[in-house]
Amino acid sequence: MAGLHEFGRRKFPRGEVVLSSARRNWTGMAAEIRNHPAGEIPPPVPQQMEITLALTGSRVGTVERRGGGEFQATIARPGTLWLCPIGLVEDSIRITDDLSHILHIYIGRDVFEDISQSTSRPVSPESVAYRADLDDAFLRQMAYRIGAELEEETSVGRFLVDGLARAMAAHLVANHIGELPKDSAASSIEHAKLRRVIDYINDNLGEDISVAELSDIACLSHHHFARAFRSAIGVPPHRFISSLRLQRAQDLLANTRASLAEVAFACRFSSQSTFTRAFRKHVGVSPGEYRRKAGT
Repeated sequence: MAGLHEFGRRKFPRGEVVLSSARRNWTGMAAEIRNHPAGEIPPPVPQQMEITLALTGSRVGTVERRGGGEFQATIARPGTLWLCPIGLVEDSIRITDDLSHILHIYIGRDVFEDISQSTSRPVSPESVAYRADLDDAFLRQMAYRIGAELEEETSVGRFLVDGLARAMAAHLVANHIGELPKDSAASSIEHAKLRRVIDYINDNLGEDISVAELSDIACLSHHHFARAFRSAIGVPPHRFISSLRLQRAQDLLANTRASLAEVAFACRFSSQSTFTRAFRKHVGVSPGEYRRKAGT
C-alpha cells in the first residue's frame, strides 16, 4: 500500500495526517484522516480511486475543484462525499477555509481489475463519475466504518478492509459509471467567471444579492446565467446563497453571543421566525437547540 499512501503525500503536502493505515498491512485499500489548511492543492493525476468523506469538516469551508470539464463548489459539512476516479486530471482544487478530519480512501486499480475479470462485461475504473456532494448512503456508511477502523484498530481489521475495498469498488461500478456531465454551450460558464461570482457571494453574504448582479459579474444574460450556474454547481443561485448563509448562521450561533434576531438579520432573513423555519429544515434542529448543543 506504499504507492497509495505516497499519492496522499503528493496531493496533500500541507495536510496534517491525523491517522493513517500506512502500518496496518491493509490490502487493496489505503486510508488516512487529514486536517487541511485553506489554500490551493496541487492536483496530481490519480492512479487509484479516491473517495473522500468529511468527518468533521467545516461549517463554512467550501471545496472548489475542476476536473473533466466540470467545476464543483461544495460546502464541506459533515457527511459530504466526493469521488475522483483513476486517471482524471483535475485542473484545480481550492479550499476556502480550514477543514478538520477529512477521510481519504484510496482503492487500487487491481481491485477493479479483479471485479472486471469476474463480470461478463469488463468495466474500466476510469469510467467512474467525478462527483461532489454525492448522495449515497451505502457508500457513506462503508466510509464511516473505515474511519472507525482507523480510529480504533480491531483484530479483524485487515480482513474487514479487504472486503470493504471490494464492496466499495463493486458498488461504484454498479452505480456510478458513465455519469459524467456533457458540456453544453447553452449551459456552460467559464471557470474564471464562476470563481468571481462565488467570491462575490462569499464577500457579500450579509448584503442583498440579486441574480442580476451575479449575471453581470459573469457577463451573461440572466436566463443563461441561472442555467449555467445550476449546471456547474448543481443547485440554483438562490439555494447556493441560502445554504452559505445558513452555514454562517451556524458559525455565529456556535461562536458568538449574538441574539437569534441579530443572527437572523446578519444572515439576511426577513424575520426571526423565517430564519428559525429555514434553519430547522436545513440543520434538523432549531437555532436555540443548536446553540445549546454547541455550548455557547
